[in-house]
Amino acid sequence: MRLQDYAPRPAHLKWLLDSDPSIRWQVMRHLTDEVPDAIAAERSRVATEGWGAQLLARQSSTGKFGGPKEDQGLLVTFNSIVVLKDLGLDPTSKQARKMIDRVKKWLVFKWHGNRPFLRGETEPCINGRILGIGAYFKEPNDALARQLLNEQLEDGGWNCEAQEESPKRPKSTRSSFHTTICVLEGLIDYERAVGKSVAVTKARRRGEKYLLDRGLFRSLSTGEVVDKRWLRFSYPPFWHYDVLRGLDYLRNAEIKPDRRVREAVEIVIERRHQNGRWPLNLLHRERIPLEMETGVGSASRWNTLRALRVLRWANSSTK
Repeated sequence: MRLQDYAPRPAHLKWLLDSDPSIRWQVMRHLTDEVPDAIAAERSRVATEGWGAQLLARQSSTGKFGGPKEDQGLLVTFNSIVVLKDLGLDPTSKQARKMIDRVKKWLVFKWHGNRPFLRGETEPCINGRILGIGAYFKEPNDALARQLLNEQLEDGGWNCEAQEESPKRPKSTRSSFHTTICVLEGLIDYERAVGKSVAVTKARRRGEKYLLDRGLFRSLSTGEVVDKRWLRFSYPPFWHYDVLRGLDYLRNAEIKPDRRVREAVEIVIERRHQNGRWPLNLLHRERIPLEMETGVGSASRWNTLRALRVLRWANSSTK
């Protein structure tokens, strides 16, 4: 089957557009090529309507997300801010500035001597996403970027288990797909915020090669599928890697698709239902104080949007 056969049809686009502003503006940008002013107008609604507005309303005056009957721990807050970035909340909007100002004023890592949240902590899978948050919301952190560059492993990726050693678990010298994708996403947001950097670009290229040389889901040494759960797609992904997330990163990074992505793209195609939509294959244990799509097995606008834009990218020059 040619990739052209998976181009979105009018009915698919209508279904995607008949949804939340966070979905609509990305459809307009990545699938229907609307004019910039129309895209910006739709994107501005994320702060005042739908999922974006609902999630923003769950932030307390002290910066944490949740409610009186919900977990207001730092992890839920962290996940919520990452999702607001994914929704496309305009970082210059008054709602975004109010949100991030609360974060800057109140959020700290108590177990790291009350280190400010946007300075990060020790694990690169967390710091990659914090770097992305800061860069996206106009608070880029140069020191955190340098820390991540210094933690890159010989094989080109990153691994949280390379940072800590215990009697039961020595430091890892091999990268993790999970950690690597979190760091790559943060580095590209950082680079776009501060401008091109030879060191950052070089690190990204090495990390991208780590994924590509493994076909995005196979062991380099054995060729076996590393984890079959990576062939199933969810949103939000939180820290979890999967094939669709890896491909969507490469698309966003404007990497030219080649034969190394072919099998991963075929997996995306195979996940499509006969109605032309992609289902929500699973939900991860982590949470945010907002329900978006919770029907496992049901059609997912998030997965359909991401799959269609990945296929459009892959169709541009796959060889």
